[in-house]
Amino acid sequence: MINAIVIVVDVVTAVFLVVFVLLHSGKGSGLSDMFGGGANLSGGTGLEKRLDRMTVISAVVFGLCTFYLAWQWRPA
Repeated sequence: MINAIVIVVDVVTAVFLVVFVLLHSGKGSGLSDMFGGGANLSGGTGLEKRLDRMTVISAVVFGLCTFYLAWQWRPA
């Protein structure tokens, strides 16, 4: 039962991770430019910093779920 829950969490975080990475800025433009704001010299807007944080959290959860599933896997 716990493996099924971890698989669902793993798939959901994988989808979130793909979406968050695609929302990140390219060279010189990004999510803030899409909404009319400009990037300042301190590393971007609050929205981009929040996006960075969500991306890292998604990557950590995805990694932990994947390592757990690999640890639980036993060949038949």
